[in-house]
Amino acid sequence: MPAVTENHSERIVTVLLGEQSYDIIIGSDVISSAGGRLRDWMEKRCGGAVSRGTCLIVTDANVSRHADAIASVLEAAGWRCERYEIEPGETSKRLEVVSAGWDRLVEMQADRQTVVVAVGGGVVGDAAGFIAAAFARGVPFVQIPTTLLADVDSSVGGKVGINHPRAKNLIGAFHQPIGVLIDLRMLETLPDREYRAGLAEVVKYGMILDAAFFEYLERNVTEINCRDPQTVTYLISRSCELKSQVVEEDEFETTGLRAILNFGHTFAHAFEALSGYESLLHGEAVSVGMVYACRLAEYCGRTDATLTARLVSLLEALHLPVNVSEPGRWNAKEILGRMQLDKKTVQGTLRFVLPNRLGEMELVKGVPEELVLKALQTGGIE
Repeated sequence: MPAVTENHSERIVTVLLGEQSYDIIIGSDVISSAGGRLRDWMEKRCGGAVSRGTCLIVTDANVSRHADAIASVLEAAGWRCERYEIEPGETSKRLEVVSAGWDRLVEMQADRQTVVVAVGGGVVGDAAGFIAAAFARGVPFVQIPTTLLADVDSSVGGKVGINHPRAKNLIGAFHQPIGVLIDLRMLETLPDREYRAGLAEVVKYGMILDAAFFEYLERNVTEINCRDPQTVTYLISRSCELKSQVVEEDEFETTGLRAILNFGHTFAHAFEALSGYESLLHGEAVSVGMVYACRLAEYCGRTDATLTARLVSLLEALHLPVNVSEPGRWNAKEILGRMQLDKKTVQGTLRFVLPNRLGEMELVKGVPEELVLKALQTGGIE
């Protein structure tokens, strides 16, 4: 189980992975001490003093001011910082972008004591992590997420990678960060749509692991919608704790347990790929995908309509989509074809993460295609 501790105004979730263990530090103004924390983390990982502090900050134009602030803090602490700025958006998760990042590390004469620092949302974190995972067979990296979705999901667990034109996250690696810094002040300027996209992943944790957490979300919709600081802090820390629990038990997704984190994602990734990774934010696609997965569970006889209704009610209360906005844009068989490329598919057989009840999921194989098509058609996709 992850260790959770309080330190003054900070909350620390420690992901326990033996020599690869690391801290997720959550609080306001945690960035001000980033220089010292990076050095401590590096010395712990390297087993001794680090001769020189060099880092590549990977970021995008949307969060350039956060990257500027972090660079200033690191440089004041003696770090030599270079910067690699990628284009905002999911289309930056491609090989050309990663290759240019490797070029920057070569130009820096980077070695295994060079740290890649990801400052941004999930796209930046995934791309930066993959840059770090493959360069010199793995250099350290730190996650400094700037969106709610990255706070609660992509910054934790070590999954890094890029998209293939036909499928999301198909190319990647497992590469754990040496630490995660979640500064709550960064959420103050987060656009409303991005904030709500992150809430979809928060709802997911309640659905897959913690019925009491789901009920907490139902009771606190008003506080969540107005971004009450205490409520948001709890959402982030509890989500990180729940994800860490799964990662500790199945770091490399070998037992099937970690697959439950992909609840709704088989549908969502197909929607994202077909939209060209442009019209849907990842959290929006996950929101819709969870509803379709719940309906599929109904048709498989695993749950009844009550659970789907509760999920839809909560998502709508949080102003998240529960159907694709342009149902005529794709047909159900086209979506089914994209699902065949999902990472959970084995020898062409679709597998879905489906609920047995609130807070309990199972990876189910052999789901009849006609039931998948029925779930899509119930959602307005012909």
